[in-house]
Amino acid sequence: MTPAMSQSNPCLWTQLPQSSRSPHDRYKHACCSYDGYVYILGGRHNSCLRDFWRYSVVCNEWTELNGTGEAAPEELEEHSMVAHEGFLYVFGGMLDSAYSKWRRSLWVFDIAKQKWVHWQGKTGSPQTQMPTNRKGHSAVVLGSAMLVYGGFVDMKGSSHEFWSLDFDTMAWSLLNGSQQGSLGPGPRHSHSAVAYQSCMYLFGGLKGLREQRDFWKWNSSSHMWTSLKKSGPSRLMGHSAVAYKDSMLLFGGGESQNSPKNCLWRYSFTTQTWSQVATLPGSNAPDKIHHCCAGLGPSYQSDTSSPCSSAGLQPRLLDGRVRPFKNKCFPAPLTFLGSEGAIELETFGPDRRYGGKRTLTQSSEREGLMGRDTQRIENCLTFENKAFRRQCTDDDLLSGEDEDMTLHLPDLLLVLGGRPCTRHSPISMWQMTLTDS
Repeated sequence: MTPAMSQSNPCLWTQLPQSSRSPHDRYKHACCSYDGYVYILGGRHNSCLRDFWRYSVVCNEWTELNGTGEAAPEELEEHSMVAHEGFLYVFGGMLDSAYSKWRRSLWVFDIAKQKWVHWQGKTGSPQTQMPTNRKGHSAVVLGSAMLVYGGFVDMKGSSHEFWSLDFDTMAWSLLNGSQQGSLGPGPRHSHSAVAYQSCMYLFGGLKGLREQRDFWKWNSSSHMWTSLKKSGPSRLMGHSAVAYKDSMLLFGGGESQNSPKNCLWRYSFTTQTWSQVATLPGSNAPDKIHHCCAGLGPSYQSDTSSPCSSAGLQPRLLDGRVRPFKNKCFPAPLTFLGSEGAIELETFGPDRRYGGKRTLTQSSEREGLMGRDTQRIENCLTFENKAFRRQCTDDDLLSGEDEDMTLHLPDLLLVLGGRPCTRHSPISMWQMTLTDS
């Protein structure tokens, strides 16, 4: 096996059962994370949806948000949603026609006010140019702008357009590389893209009806596209990707609508190599296509935009008190728990949640952990518990003085929804953690 295709450190997958108070399962929806919450909008099940939800990772609870109003989006699918400095920006999800061409293609949600708001540039002047509605495009935040690439546009099919939305002026502009025949990915939809430092990375998708496996980098300084090495994932569409530390994680998708995969790939921006991430024994990733991925924790915080409150923080004292847990998360097989170096651990299973009226106490000693159910220990996450110095109740977790609890979440990747879809069931949710996180 060549170094470029070597195995990365293994990961652990855990399914998160959801209560009835949660969104229905769906695919072709949009999601993003911001300040410890995951937002999910629209998508498709038996029909196109327009519901809007927020998921609290700390409490493991869903809250349905206001999805109506003059400024709110209609039913959308294959749209995009990004977060920037307290606002969510939703783009696309419809196809223009004689009936829809006057509908807007951009919607803005004010997180603090919990409402959809009308957007316009600071000058108040009408927009001279902007992209038309589309589906299956990609959108990333790079600095103070949202970059939108490709998408499926009405009767034109796959688009090669590359747009930038300036968050400060709310003005759209076409970027270099949007011209037909220019060096770059070309017409594309149902692909993935992530932002890292001053670049955007784009993988695969559909060019017309043909699946792709090409990999491209856009440099915002030189405004140039570069084709990267093709070793790595096979032809994919309907997959999802996120930036993680100094790498990109790419999950799922398939070579067709009916062939979802469960492969997790990692691309190192430093070494410019791909590696397939193995799963720990007994840990099975779901086969998914047209799903969404959201990263939570400091290692998933992007350094491409103005820092939000949770970017790059380490566990620390606040008003002289030790934080409830550290940003370290790793699987806990019995071999580890039985080692001489085992420390006090707090083990959280899928059935353990913060929302109940229970007290989080310091964990048992190693002997107590060894007495627990073996299967549960092997298939859950264990958090390093050196930071537990006092009993911590749910009220502490949710009180104002501990409102920055989300700053100390362990690094987790959530996979939400996707096909195959479960009928009349809460949304499918899986969490993944890398052993080196």
